[in-house]
Amino acid sequence: MIQMTLKALSVRAGLGLYERQARDLIRAYRARDPEALRCIRQHHPRLPGRANTNDRNSVTHSEIRKAKVTLADAQTIVARWHGFAGWLNLKKHIEALANKESCVLKFELAVEAVTRGDLATLKLLIGNHPELIRARSTREHQATLLHYVSANGVEGYRQKTPGNAVKIAEMLIKAGAEVDADLDYGLAGRRLYPERTGSTTLGLVATSVHPAVAGVQIGLLKVLLKAGADVNGIPGGWNPVIAALHNGRGDAAMFLANRGARLDLEGAAGTGRLDALAQFIDRRGKLIRGATQEQLNYGFIWACEYGHVKVVRFLIGRKFEPDWDFMHGQTGLHWAAYGGHTEVVDLLLKTNAPVNVMDRIHGGTPLGWAVYGWNNPAPEFQNARYAEVVERLVHAGAVVDWQWIGSPNRRSSLGEQLRKDRRMMAALRLKE
Repeated sequence: MIQMTLKALSVRAGLGLYERQARDLIRAYRARDPEALRCIRQHHPRLPGRANTNDRNSVTHSEIRKAKVTLADAQTIVARWHGFAGWLNLKKHIEALANKESCVLKFELAVEAVTRGDLATLKLLIGNHPELIRARSTREHQATLLHYVSANGVEGYRQKTPGNAVKIAEMLIKAGAEVDADLDYGLAGRRLYPERTGSTTLGLVATSVHPAVAGVQIGLLKVLLKAGADVNGIPGGWNPVIAALHNGRGDAAMFLANRGARLDLEGAAGTGRLDALAQFIDRRGKLIRGATQEQLNYGFIWACEYGHVKVVRFLIGRKFEPDWDFMHGQTGLHWAAYGGHTEVVDLLLKTNAPVNVMDRIHGGTPLGWAVYGWNNPAPEFQNARYAEVVERLVHAGAVVDWQWIGSPNRRSSLGEQLRKDRRMMAALRLKE
């Protein structure tokens, strides 16, 4: 079976290696390699929706097969995977790298040093070429070196966080990095991706999983705020707190909220700030001060996901009635179970929250979400009490769907992993 071979190449790799990747991609596509199909879905020039955005999530395998992949298509896909708008942009980049004195080459070497955590090499490069500190990538996002510290918004294979990322950030800032620089897609890019306006390093760090996994996310946010980064993001850009909540980064959202970020109803509920939340809902449950139902729906979901039991209790006490259609059937119990929050689960079960309802995106029940969270814990949920959540759900009547648990779409090893865990198995078999 032909396997996908698209991968990062060395900084000085010639065009021939990229051409080989394009040919390999075509062969992998014809062999229906899953990784190749995922790459094609995101970057093919003729598929519906904007490339490399959530627009492409709904593209089907049938649509991919109908679109076909020519050599020109494969070259475009390879270029986009490497962060360029198209093949010609990639060729120009490679031509610039051929010049040993090129700023492009030095910048790429500096990026490699940032993502590897090679502080010595980075200091040497910037010491000899101080212009690098304000230089920008030739790739579509036009990131600065400081942006790369966020492990977000740049080419996927460079989204990684070394253990000394805080020291890397401190060094770049001391050398003169613009702390609130935005990713610069140019006029055409701004029209194509208006939602990316405001992609500062602080916002990108707050929404990135990699610094969270590495245990340096809060440290990076502290350094950026100390250097003058705007806790609310730049004018006209996206809100770092709200974006962090939507991207599963509850700890980062709470940190920013406690560092003076402006909070609307959604932000207050999602970060557990009951003091701020109470300003938007009166004693009768009526929304005030410009708060919206959408903010309330989202805020309740995030309070459940991140375990803010006082907020959930407050909203229930204000007679809040969630709109489950708003989240495609994903209930507060789904999210509380996913986060492994026993107190929130208990509170929701007391309100007779449905335990066997399936969401319309993943087809999972709250129990299924709990099992998925146990098998794929977010860095913020490492201490979650999943076995206890499963016990509560099963006791409340949740149906154990072994077929769903063992589905290849949920990782083929999930059933096997469950059978190895005595506590989880005991919880699942509570009523057998």
